[in-house]
Amino acid sequence: MGVLVAFGAGLLFGVGLALGGMTDPRVVLGFLDVAGGWNPALAFVLGGALFVTAIGYRLVFRRRRPLLGGRFSLPRATEIDARLTGGAALFGIGWGLAGYCPGPALASLPAAHAGTLVFVLAMLVGLALAKARTGER
Repeated sequence: MGVLVAFGAGLLFGVGLALGGMTDPRVVLGFLDVAGGWNPALAFVLGGALFVTAIGYRLVFRRRRPLLGGRFSLPRATEIDARLTGGAALFGIGWGLAGYCPGPALASLPAAHAGTLVFVLAMLVGLALAKARTGER
């Protein structure tokens, strides 16, 4: 059941990204270009996501445990450290250069654009290097 719920959530997320324009790097880069031809359309997508998330968290955390799991899995770290800020900076640089972040890039894969494929391959290499560096599985 958990696999079906995860698949449905991922499908819904991908459709939302496509409908919101997040799978089009030109729209994303237009949003990030605040000094040039700024396109504010994604501000509404981001605002909508914050609104839904705020409601979702209130509803979910009223429960003692998840519907399909033993307990909630929340981050334990609360410090802002070099690893967090470095990762955020790399994420932002990649998003600004390519116009993609991981979710929209994966949702864009069926279109098979060369830039999308290069981004996803670079993302996978970066993930593998980060895991090798930290010793994670």
